[in-house]
Amino acid sequence: MNDLYTLQPSQIVLYGTSWCGDCRRARQIFAQMNIPYLDIDIDSDRQAEAFIKQINRGNRSVPTIVFPDGSTLTEPDNLSLSNKLNHYRQLA
Repeated sequence: MNDLYTLQPSQIVLYGTSWCGDCRRARQIFAQMNIPYLDIDIDSDRQAEAFIKQINRGNRSVPTIVFPDGSTLTEPDNLSLSNKLNHYRQLA
């Protein structure tokens, strides 16, 4: 998959875990807004975990969301994520 481990994916990529409450909350926002994304579990993908640590200065912070424009959001609150997804939807 060429959308992984890059800051310029062709679609939104959410790097998270199954047990993370913030990740579940972010997934709910994606679902409510009907925005497609690729969901990668860094607990089962060590290369994804290393990529996230690289983005977040050594921290294993999730969710980390990478957008096609090269921007990222790390552990966003509901408003920040909703605003970014609305902006993304307008560009798509």
